[in-house]
Amino acid sequence: MRYLFSTGLVAAISAGISLLRGTRQEPITWRAALSWLSWGITMALAVGAVVDMNRERRGVLVDADSPQSVKKSKKAQRLQFRSQKALADAQGHAKDRRD
Repeated sequence: MRYLFSTGLVAAISAGISLLRGTRQEPITWRAALSWLSWGITMALAVGAVVDMNRERRGVLVDADSPQSVKKSKKAQRLQFRSQKALADAQGHAKDRRD
């Protein structure tokens, strides 16, 4: 439920409603067809982003081209840096105790 109100999804739905209202009475032209194609791509990207957010939240591997994978790799780098720092601190304290 929390993902249904994501910004991208709400924007895609509102754009679709606006597009539907604008093309309801007009004949279908190549511009209208391109507009609908563009809206379909936008909707697919919004749904894909929601799926990736859900997967990342559950800890499932996300595709490398997803923005969520960038967040996950940055988080992993921070955790690795912190663990290396903690290990170095622990080794330093152990060395001080021996001296």
